[in-house]
Amino acid sequence: MVRTRFAPSPTGFLHIGGARTALFSWAYARKHRGEFVLRIEDTDLERHTEDAVAAIYDGMRWLGLHWDEGPYRQMERLPRYRAVAEQLIAGGRAYLCYASKDELDAMRDAQRARGEKPRYDGRWRPENARGRTPPAGVTPVVRFRNPDEGVVGWHDLVKGPIEIANRELDDLVLLRADGVPTYNFGVVVDDLDMAITHVIRGDDHVNNTPRQINIYEALGVPVPKFGHVPMILGADGEKLSKRHGAVSVTQYDEDGFLPEALVNYLARLGWSHGDDEVFAVEQFVEWFDLGHISRSPAQFNPEKALWLNQQYIKKADPQRLAALVAPRIERAGGDLARGPELAVATALLRERASTLNELADAARALFYSDAAPAPELLRAQLTAEARPALGALLERFAGVEPWSEEGIQSAFEGVLKAHGLKMPKLAMPLRAVVFGTTQTPALYPTLAAAGKARVLERIRRHAG
Repeated sequence: MVRTRFAPSPTGFLHIGGARTALFSWAYARKHRGEFVLRIEDTDLERHTEDAVAAIYDGMRWLGLHWDEGPYRQMERLPRYRAVAEQLIAGGRAYLCYASKDELDAMRDAQRARGEKPRYDGRWRPENARGRTPPAGVTPVVRFRNPDEGVVGWHDLVKGPIEIANRELDDLVLLRADGVPTYNFGVVVDDLDMAITHVIRGDDHVNNTPRQINIYEALGVPVPKFGHVPMILGADGEKLSKRHGAVSVTQYDEDGFLPEALVNYLARLGWSHGDDEVFAVEQFVEWFDLGHISRSPAQFNPEKALWLNQQYIKKADPQRLAALVAPRIERAGGDLARGPELAVATALLRERASTLNELADAARALFYSDAAPAPELLRAQLTAEARPALGALLERFAGVEPWSEEGIQSAFEGVLKAHGLKMPKLAMPLRAVVFGTTQTPALYPTLAAAGKARVLERIRRHAG
């Protein structure tokens, strides 16, 4: 059975790059009717926070990337890492190293001075430390005895064949002095215990893979298949950052994205299926394969993400949109008891909204108080040329049946022509008397959503 995993480190929130890795791993498992495991690699004790852990869970659930097992926590598995390290020591594939930090720093400085690549020199390998007495009061680390000769290679499911000479690798630390595993050791033990068959992760881990393969082989266990996904860059070709829109996944929720739209966008970051751009997650799972992941970095385009979100909002069920924008309207001071049915409003306004926040802003104008507009606003807008035009508009609006954007536009443009006015000369006074402001979204759909009775009543009351 195919088993994949997503194993973030909770030193920050779930960002775009991590979310795409999770999506690809999840989709591969679903495509092959396998299982998807969530694991939290929380061994960076200085940087990890429980807020970040919660944000990872929230982001995964919002995107719909539900896991079949877990979440596992590495810090709950420390005895297991110790047991495997002792197994490797007993088999001659690992050893205790008593070198202090100062000693190692001095060793690397001397290597650099000689023009050599800084690397551990094996001074505590058993054959090199024979006859030496471990220093008192020093708790040793456990180091892996990396092979001295040969090459380590694998067929990467994204990048193809990769080989690295063992002489390029040194004896990495497996367990720190406090018993906490290093990344390369912990991930091997976890993937082994969790029966992970396919490891899909960012290509910043390519250099870790040969080290991990050597540990698998030292343990005499099968090595999973690896696929390394290229990184995501900003539209300017630079490393993705907040200025490019690389914010937390939960921020996209707050900014008014639909989760299926962001999933669709993430799916297209470095993977493609012909010219298809808008597709449901079910279709993505059916199509997904690792062979069509680009070997070149993907570029994040916030405008394209917004465009996709707009396409999904246009097709979304108005009742669902109403449920999503209602709290946004209320937080902005809108009174949902004073206005049309919200689902009717979202159905009329969704065509022009790129985000739920834009949709909420558009709909909010419909949920206003019955109080009169500010006197100074009316004085400024109800000019000598505006009043007769509003009166004519009242008559024309009364005859619009059914009450629709098209009918409203026809009536409005007829009055403009009859009175020789430019659109702002009538639109701003109309907004003022109906909505109490001169700033609203697109006029015709907003009036349509407000309802005929309310529009006529407000014009009569404040401009009659």
